[in-house]
Amino acid sequence: MSTDSLAGLTLPGDRNTRPFLEVKDLTVRFETDDGIVQAVSGSSFTVERGKTLGIVGESGSGKSVTSLAVLGLHRTRSNAKVSGQIWLDDQELVTATDEEVRKLRGGKMAMIFQDPLSAMHPYFTVGSQIVEAYRVHNPKASKKEARERAIDMLARVGIPQPAKRFGDYGHQFSGGMRQRAMIAMALVNDPQLLIADEPTTALDVTVQAQILDLIRDLQAEFGSAVIMITHDLGVVAELADDVLVMYGGKIIERGPATSVFHDPQHPYTWGLLGSMPRLDRDVRDRLNPVKGSPPSLINLPSGCAFHPRCPYAGRNGDRSFTEVPELRGGAHAVACHLPPEDRRRIFEQEVAPNL
Repeated sequence: MSTDSLAGLTLPGDRNTRPFLEVKDLTVRFETDDGIVQAVSGSSFTVERGKTLGIVGESGSGKSVTSLAVLGLHRTRSNAKVSGQIWLDDQELVTATDEEVRKLRGGKMAMIFQDPLSAMHPYFTVGSQIVEAYRVHNPKASKKEARERAIDMLARVGIPQPAKRFGDYGHQFSGGMRQRAMIAMALVNDPQLLIADEPTTALDVTVQAQILDLIRDLQAEFGSAVIMITHDLGVVAELADDVLVMYGGKIIERGPATSVFHDPQHPYTWGLLGSMPRLDRDVRDRLNPVKGSPPSLINLPSGCAFHPRCPYAGRNGDRSFTEVPELRGGAHAVACHLPPEDRRRIFEQEVAPNL
């Protein structure tokens, strides 16, 4: 039997060696009146228990679509086509039934959404929604037990007077408190995988720091695997063990966070780092944004999707314009046509002095 024919099989011992979350060749497409949206193309990554994976990139890069695919939330959209493999522990989710995924969602895996006010139901109290989330996965729990569990979770995420705030509605909470309540709801069933989609967006920096500390502390307590989706590289530097950089629906750089931050390999990653304010450097007049706009996922550029914005696209012949680069490398992989020695020289001489 060939190696390729073994790719989709679960072999003896796989359960013990497989990462807790393993995504293989994930592709998500949406059929629209304007054409097919190539939201995610061939993404592969892993997350171990107790570790945090940061996924970064501009809006439209495929970050949130990837997380929703893991949770199986594209199943509700008739125009969505999902392929590849998503292994959560020892269970494959792409081919699982809707009922099997529904039992895992909110229990074994949970999500903190970007906007807690819109994610919460305006007609039900915060406490009742946490109770409902708990009882769905613990049907034998009494109302009293569920209420006590909800109040305990509100207290653990730092909500003052949790018994009193249990009966308040989402609009009665501040932005930071709503986000804490959303975290309480996500963690009420002790999920082993927690996905946080832009959890600190629209919060002031003090509250951002509190939320990040809270996620870190709760991860240490529950031992959860965490996926942190954000456009904020500062958040990734604070929490992540490993980093994925996405662009145009593809992973273009992947590696340990320390390696990606100290030795970035892709010109797009250089641009992201250059556009981030630094407190350890002299103040500049202005930041250096990545020039241009993200590509349309309906009509991606030929070759490397980043080539219209890349100042180095002309340094490798016509490959950037005609050939899609593959993600190559070991622990630190990159999808770029520039030879490694050229990337290192460009980074050291042209990029690093301006970061």
